[in-house]
Amino acid sequence: MPQKLVTLVLTACTVAILAAASPAAAAEGGQSDKTLQPQGLSRTGIYGLREIDPNLTGSGVKFAIVCRSITYIDGEPQNDYRPSIDTNCLADEQLTFHDQGTPPAGISLHSTAICSILLGEDPNAFNPHLGQFYYQGVAPEAQADVYEFWHFLTNNIFPGSPPKADVVTASIGNQFQDWWTRGFESLAERYGLIVVAGVGNGTAVHDPLLYPGAGANVIGVGVVDSVNTENLATNLAHFSLAHPEHSSIGPTADSRCKPDIVAPGNCLAADGNEPNSYEPTGNWSSFSTPIVAGTIGLLVQKAKQDPNLSSAVSPEGGNCVIKAILLNSARKLPYWHKGMLTKDDDHSAPLDNIQGAGMLSAVGAYEHLTAGPAKPSDVPAIGWDNNLLEKDVSSENIYRINITNPTDKVITATLAWNKHYDNSYPFEPTPDKDADLRLELWAVDTENPDNERLLDYSDSSTDNLEHIYCHADANYSNYEIVVLHGDADEQNEIATAERYGLAWSVSETEKSDNIFLYDLNADGIVGEPDFKILLDNLLINSGKSPQGYLFGDINTDGEIDVNDVEIILNHKDLKADWYTEDAPK
Repeated sequence: MPQKLVTLVLTACTVAILAAASPAAAAEGGQSDKTLQPQGLSRTGIYGLREIDPNLTGSGVKFAIVCRSITYIDGEPQNDYRPSIDTNCLADEQLTFHDQGTPPAGISLHSTAICSILLGEDPNAFNPHLGQFYYQGVAPEAQADVYEFWHFLTNNIFPGSPPKADVVTASIGNQFQDWWTRGFESLAERYGLIVVAGVGNGTAVHDPLLYPGAGANVIGVGVVDSVNTENLATNLAHFSLAHPEHSSIGPTADSRCKPDIVAPGNCLAADGNEPNSYEPTGNWSSFSTPIVAGTIGLLVQKAKQDPNLSSAVSPEGGNCVIKAILLNSARKLPYWHKGMLTKDDDHSAPLDNIQGAGMLSAVGAYEHLTAGPAKPSDVPAIGWDNNLLEKDVSSENIYRINITNPTDKVITATLAWNKHYDNSYPFEPTPDKDADLRLELWAVDTENPDNERLLDYSDSSTDNLEHIYCHADANYSNYEIVVLHGDADEQNEIATAERYGLAWSVSETEKSDNIFLYDLNADGIVGEPDFKILLDNLLINSGKSPQGYLFGDINTDGEIDVNDVEIILNHKDLKADWYTEDAPK
């Protein structure tokens, strides 16, 4: 048995023993005298998922990691794109490199950090401020092909040839759509290839939404900030919200919602300068992206192992199923709402323009996947489908759910399908082949058909996904999730049947009294700095700024106003359980 696998098995056994002895430790991802790092993986449930299924290590999964060279001379990349295999957490047998061959390949600290978060494992890791810890990435037993960016464009994107990988991940981007960004989307459509990319690092570095992460067929990842104290261990273990200063926000230039999902970015990662050197990355989408990509890798591993789940990773629409599962299971953070600031959801905007569907939940995604597929008819309260909607405009697929006790329940449903592109350079869009699908949620009275109610719907004319997050009606036990063609298709003949992925679930209503509703600077205590931020946002909102809706509408009435000011004053001096006195003043 390989040494890394022996170490991982022993670790899983130790974590399981600790979890049995301490439920609190289990909830936090298995704490011991050596804390597991990066703690952002604990926050998204990845370590907790490993307790549920210790075999989920990424074994049998291959990633294609696309990395940009750091140095260019006369426009030519100098091949310094590789992660360091001299760091203790990466093994050379995990990685295969692909580049032009000249000049000699060099090391990228950026790539080293990304690969350590995704693939790393080091039981004796060390940081001078934190002491020793167990370092374990998302998928430590996975394999990876690491590609220099231009080599990948030349050998894979330009000829339309997919890499031999289950998941493609890229922590790079361009503010404009280009032939190569469309090439990623074409590969995703044609081969069901799962592509994950960061959407950019926000206004602080003047990043608009970046492609390919902003692309329609790509899973675009934003970043959730760590909390804001002067205690490193606290910052690495606790996370607040996605902020536009650090995470690029939607909509795209063609009015689509982005990002799709968000995840923590400030992780301990190998810095590549010394074998046992680990440093915080900071709040950057480059490092939230491998957390999402790695989680998808764990889902792929599970789907490969269980024939009943295999259609979730099928070349025909598998990327749509995984996207639907990932978004449907995401956790809503404070201030989540569709589209712009309004009291009601915007039915034409499926996602929030700063946090997408919410923050990654690895356990939630796993529960969705393992619930198994179900075809239109009576379906369980959680599940997914890989299916076709016929081209007839009157076609619809209906999924019927029964909820025994609908009080305080939320029904979530997510529909995803691919936009279409030419198969060859320059991969132009083919809108005449695109479908416009619609998602509806109905409350049904089986004894009185006239008493049915349309509870919610999502019908964007531009996005290729729809998302519903709706409270159940206590007066109804029966519900229908309906997939049908949108209004735009009623005037035109639909080119062909459209393949889609659908995921749904019924869950308990989440508690709304989260401290980050009031602790706007994320220092762990509600005070004067938060009051100032609220007032600034109130003034911005009054000027109709597109960013004005983001933070401050505490009572969710569609406005940042004096009522919100009163609420935050009523919560003055409220402290988080992780609050430390050395928070910045």
